[in-house]
Amino acid sequence: MSLSTVRGTLSSLQSCREEIENTMVIVTDVAIDLAESLGEETDPGIKEMEAMILECAKLDREINCFVDIVQQVTGEVTSQQPEAMFSLSATVKERFTERTALLSDAELQKHQKVVAFKDGIKNILNQGNEETAENMEELDEDIAVTQTQVIFTCPLTLVDMVNPMKNKECNHHYDEGAILAMIKARHSQKKKCRCPVVGCGNTDVKQSDLIPDQILRRKIQSKKTNGNRT
Repeated sequence: MSLSTVRGTLSSLQSCREEIENTMVIVTDVAIDLAESLGEETDPGIKEMEAMILECAKLDREINCFVDIVQQVTGEVTSQQPEAMFSLSATVKERFTERTALLSDAELQKHQKVVAFKDGIKNILNQGNEETAENMEELDEDIAVTQTQVIFTCPLTLVDMVNPMKNKECNHHYDEGAILAMIKARHSQKKKCRCPVVGCGNTDVKQSDLIPDQILRRKIQSKKTNGNRT
């Protein structure tokens, strides 16, 4: 097995991961639509979709684990040890088996997309209850516009977010690409990443703290669609 073959395989796995993530987003959207129409989260259809999300999370975790091990093993192969390439496949298989044996299904509940699924269902049901009360009051148009800007606009790009991520530590939102780039840039300088929202005291934003906000993404998409119609 050559290193070029290994790199090609890793590239294919990355594409596979992206497809899995897209599938999880679609399943979450469908589940949110169903919860919104039914007003409850105990529907069998929603439970089936939750099981599907967990299966996707498990597959995503295994791919991550496999890629990490392959990169680790190939990094150990040097030009002075070409014979190591002959045992590359067996070494990867052995380490993968050892690592996956230590994983538990309970840990899947912490997977970013699983958390987003559950939060999305919970938030859409809470939103339905809140909207009933809110319909009894009329907001001033200027205030409504200001609130929309605050909610939909990324503090980094200053435009509407495409893939909003919620920081579970300080509850602020950022566009995924912008905040991940900021975290990477700060870490490359051996520094912590401060929340870009003015006045926020969160001085250490981590990628593990970020959760996709499906509800907010749907609102932004709805706003964009309505704007195109006018």
